[in-house]
Amino acid sequence: MADNTDTADITRKIGGLSVFPLSLGGNVFGWTANEAESFRVLDAYAAAGGNFIDTADVYSAWVPGNQGGESETILGNWFASRGNRSDIVLATKVGGGSPEPRGLTSSAIKSGVEESLQRLRTDYIDLYYTHYDDPSVPVEEIITTLDELVREGKVREIAASNVAADRLEALLTFSIRENLARYVALQPHYNLVSRDTFEGDLADVATRHGLATAPYYALASGFLTGKYRPGTAVDSPRSTGAAKHLETERGQKVLAALDDVAANHGTEPATVALAWLLARPTVVAPIASARTVDQLPPLLASVNLKLTQPELDLLTSASD
Repeated sequence: MADNTDTADITRKIGGLSVFPLSLGGNVFGWTANEAESFRVLDAYAAAGGNFIDTADVYSAWVPGNQGGESETILGNWFASRGNRSDIVLATKVGGGSPEPRGLTSSAIKSGVEESLQRLRTDYIDLYYTHYDDPSVPVEEIITTLDELVREGKVREIAASNVAADRLEALLTFSIRENLARYVALQPHYNLVSRDTFEGDLADVATRHGLATAPYYALASGFLTGKYRPGTAVDSPRSTGAAKHLETERGQKVLAALDDVAANHGTEPATVALAWLLARPTVVAPIASARTVDQLPPLLASVNLKLTQPELDLLTSASD
């Protein structure tokens, strides 16, 4: 980790891993950011004390001409050129795929991890997520295979994303009963304009089992940056998804609340939106991406922004 005296005070725990409270999303690497741009963003994030990078084996298969694995390849090249692999807590995922999901059979997980390790140019993954649940595969097969990867030293900790509460409970229960590797983290879709995607049964399971939460879509595809306003066009591949929130009463209320709180602190709406997440139960590190270095500062500022209880209440009420 970069030498940053503040970092030691703000790192949080995911299992046995110590992570910076903002995870840098790697979904833009090989999509809206080429390798040179990605390197600049990665260098700036690390220089600020950041050490927690999130990617997946399928990033960015949705881009015409891509096959998936582009983000991991760029990250592997960055590790090789900077010699800093041991300084970074690296998270990647298995189970996705394009056009068809890879799934979570034992053979799919084992081939997936080997391919990821090769692209990432490393011999271990710090945090390995099952990207999408595969209900066709018994929990016993999934956990036993992941436990094998941990025992082999290819994976340090395991985690889950896009999984139903009852299925997550079953996976955790099996791990505990058989004394096998267990999920230590959950990556749900969660932000100020999408709370029911996590709060409720899924959050209850996370709380009960002490899972650390690393929300994705933490800024609602950019909507919570505040750059989407009525009558304003935004040049972004995500603009359609983000702009839809402008049409909802909740979206408008959340923007107004973000503006008020941001003005109180002389900061950006994105900073406030991430700080709200950081104050939520179980949340350890929201995931946010930046395709240019200029987009990083408001994201990084969230880790040091302490919102007052009235400010948190205002934001929570606006998002109900």
